[in-house]
Amino acid sequence: MLVVEDEASIASFVSLYLKNAGYDVRTVANGRDALSSVESDEPSLVVLDLMLPDIDGIEICRRLRQKSDLPILMLTARDEDVDKIIGLEVGADDYMTKPFNPRELVARVKSILRRSTPARKARETETIQHGDLHVDAGRREVKVGDREVQLAPKEFDLLWELLDHRGLVLTRDQLLERVWGYTFAGDTRTVDVHVRQLRRKLGDASPIVTVWGVGYKVSPARDAVNA
Repeated sequence: MLVVEDEASIASFVSLYLKNAGYDVRTVANGRDALSSVESDEPSLVVLDLMLPDIDGIEICRRLRQKSDLPILMLTARDEDVDKIIGLEVGADDYMTKPFNPRELVARVKSILRRSTPARKARETETIQHGDLHVDAGRREVKVGDREVQLAPKEFDLLWELLDHRGLVLTRDQLLERVWGYTFAGDTRTVDVHVRQLRRKLGDASPIVTVWGVGYKVSPARDAVNA
């Protein structure tokens, strides 16, 4: 684990709880050291503070996403939706607002790790075709016709989960459990933000329909509708 946090007291207790959970942990206090540590140490997950003395967490997250789908849990000191939304939009897997319960942080770390690789390997040869939308699980590629669409890791996982359950309505809590691995009550706004991003990136090819008061489902493919 890599903990990127410039407040020594927070870095210390986050590190302590993660170590007690059985993880090897390294802590750094600024963005430059964070980027360097990711290159040299290849951590399994990054706990990333939003506010850092040099490069902020948003920019670090953006740079990491250009190279890898390394799981990122972002910490924000302000309980403002804009911080959370921006963090998720640049590719963070999850976020927590300070002050937070360190036991919940460990639970979220475990959930992110549990969902980050095994599920992908299990479906690595699978593909889904839905109208003009083609999703390749092994390559983690999404195409609309011949145009490739770049998705953040959780955006891809959310799209796959919805497509894999075509015909069913999935509640926000179900999606939190299946995509993010939560076994406790999570913040369903996380799901809404990712759906909004998918719709923006996929445009007219987005098959995601809101079922008000319940959750989301996939609409029939256009070719099936026109048939």
